[in-house]
Amino acid sequence: MKLAAREAGRYFAKPDPGKTGLLIYGQDAMRVALKRQQVIAALVGPKGEEEMRLTRINGAELRKDPAQLTDAMKAVGFFPGPRVVFVEEATEFAFPALQTALDDWQDGDAQVVVTAKALKATSKTRKLFEGHRNAYAVGIYDDPPGREEIEEMLQKAGLQNVPRDAMETIENLSRSLDPGDFSQVIEKLGLYKHRDTSPVSEADIEAVAPTSTEAALDDMLNIIAEARTAEIGPLMARLRSQGILPVTLCIGAMRHFRTLHAAASDPGGPSQGISRLRPPVFGPRRDRMTRQATNWGLRRLEQALQVLTETDLQLRSSSNAPANAAMERALIRLSMLARR
Repeated sequence: MKLAAREAGRYFAKPDPGKTGLLIYGQDAMRVALKRQQVIAALVGPKGEEEMRLTRINGAELRKDPAQLTDAMKAVGFFPGPRVVFVEEATEFAFPALQTALDDWQDGDAQVVVTAKALKATSKTRKLFEGHRNAYAVGIYDDPPGREEIEEMLQKAGLQNVPRDAMETIENLSRSLDPGDFSQVIEKLGLYKHRDTSPVSEADIEAVAPTSTEAALDDMLNIIAEARTAEIGPLMARLRSQGILPVTLCIGAMRHFRTLHAAASDPGGPSQGISRLRPPVFGPRRDRMTRQATNWGLRRLEQALQVLTETDLQLRSSSNAPANAAMERALIRLSMLARR
């Protein structure tokens, strides 16, 4: 039977131990692996592998020895409880073994959980599970987790007190990160808030969210945007000592001011523009960028982008001008522009 995406989320959390098997397929191996881990853990429990109630078989092995799947499915374990035979990365070559196992399955046999890459509608393996009266087939696509799935992850991490604004930030984060990275962020957030009964805040999320740029580079961008001209020279020397090239700094500044320009251009104002950014900006950093976009205004931000474009062209040209000096001069021009 084919399991719809909405039903699949609930089934993964509470699978039916009386089913013959489950096929999970999809292009993103990480997404498939996360669902497989969830459903197997729900079937055999935390001690399933320790109690030898979980058998792993590589899909490629079934081509040479197809009988091993049925043998593992029929084997009687030493410990009581549900058993699972997990077939990893099954291909069309595994179809005969899978078909035999599903046809021979009886009550009391281990459930067969199979993972595969993206399968076409014409795939024999996919048709086998979709057409079986006691087995499921689920396609995992590159959609971000839904609200129900996120709430389940938060509950599992022990996070109960999540206000609406924090939940919106978490949902934005789920759309910008890979599922494995997002899962780790939620796990880290749970550890970060351990024994802390206060509501989850955007600052808490920012503390555990992955950072995309070096802290020193972020400091420089904020110094420029906030017209703190006197601090540019010392920090420029620090960046040089860290090996950050002038071109890298120019690209980072261009990205930062384009973000501010996009926020200032939003019909709903900079605050609304910042909230629509992808990837999302969190907590104090979002407030800071909102203030910067408001203070600069659309006209001066366009002038800043023009200065950076000219500097970028100069850095990439065959000019004999020292690159570090050219970049520092451009940054000083920008910081002075912010004072007007």
